[in-house]
Amino acid sequence: MTSTTNVPFDQPTRRRSRPLRRPGGSVSLSEALGGHRNSLGILRLVLASMVIFSHAFPTGGWGEDPSKGWTNGQETIGGFAVVGFFAISGYLIAKSGASADILQFVWRRALRIFPAFWTVLLVGALIVGPIAWRLSGHGLRDYIGSGPIMYVFQNADLTIRQWGVYDIFVTTTPYGQAVQYSVFNGSLWTLALEWGCYMLVAALLVLGVLRHAKWVVPALAGAYWALFIIYSLAPTIVAQFAPLLADPNKIKLTLAFLLGSTLAMYSRKVPLNDWIGIACGIVMVVTLLTGGWVLLGYPAFAYFVLWLAVRLPKRIQWIGAKNDYSYGMYVYGFLVQQFTAFFGWYLLGYWAWVALTILVTAACAWLSWHGIEKRAMSLKDRGPGRGLDWLATRGRPVPSKVDPSQTEGTTT
Repeated sequence: MTSTTNVPFDQPTRRRSRPLRRPGGSVSLSEALGGHRNSLGILRLVLASMVIFSHAFPTGGWGEDPSKGWTNGQETIGGFAVVGFFAISGYLIAKSGASADILQFVWRRALRIFPAFWTVLLVGALIVGPIAWRLSGHGLRDYIGSGPIMYVFQNADLTIRQWGVYDIFVTTTPYGQAVQYSVFNGSLWTLALEWGCYMLVAALLVLGVLRHAKWVVPALAGAYWALFIIYSLAPTIVAQFAPLLADPNKIKLTLAFLLGSTLAMYSRKVPLNDWIGIACGIVMVVTLLTGGWVLLGYPAFAYFVLWLAVRLPKRIQWIGAKNDYSYGMYVYGFLVQQFTAFFGWYLLGYWAWVALTILVTAACAWLSWHGIEKRAMSLKDRGPGRGLDWLATRGRPVPSKVDPSQTEGTTT
């Protein structure tokens, strides 16, 4: 993810040493998705909006997203969207890792994730929190203290340890009344898993897997696929022998990421085929409605979403090609829903409230992109973004200049 457009959310620099068309004239997945000739931008915006639609049910007091019932308890609309994010991210991040060294890779990933994340934490602690606190009848002096400070610092590494500040939103929003604790932003938990996937790719990059042992990536995907089966049958075994993987979300989302990464590793050989794309779409729908969504639907979805990015109308490919608002839509969506629910906007009804929250979130995403994300990504080729060679030259002593007058009359 080295361009300013994509991360889950940006897109790698393309380096082509030979034609990507497969024998017989068919187009490879790599060629079909090359550059900005795809609709990944609009797809990510749609996925981010789907998360907002899904979260509107609990944050507005309408209970659980009903789509979970439609899928026999397998998935919600928001969960489906997050799986799509991870699959797309897996493809793009693996491509990015294969075309960078470890210093460039980590620097660019950090620039893409952390500045906007830290900003949304500060917005919650320093803008949303004080306003809601004051309007709840408290004095602003009482707000200043460890609550907002710890909210920022405890969550700064992407792992959410403190969900809110004091008791803000507990009694004043439907979601707070349901969970009985303060929650500012319930969407941010996935970013720690996303970063974990980035670090997995970083490890594979250091080990030379991305260039010299590509088979390891699908092998890892297979391992996570098997791990999910074991977890489904005996979760206590996973908790006992692999406690770090005891979270089913970590298993499933890492699997989705690795499936996208597998397609990236073999993108020059994988064909962009309409029959395969349609078949994957059918498998995806059938498994969602009947069962087997993770085991069969995930691999089908990974191919389908990339196929769809090519086959959507070309006239919409400009969306997200230069300005990527999807990350901002994702990280601000829940915060906007909680804040507007505090003001009672949910009383307008589900559809009117969702429409308004999407508009407000879109404005926040616009500010986030142009004020924070785009500026941070402009640094991607500076400093550490120049790579290990740049770091090596910084450690070399600068040759001292010799005064020519001191060398006159000397011989060699």
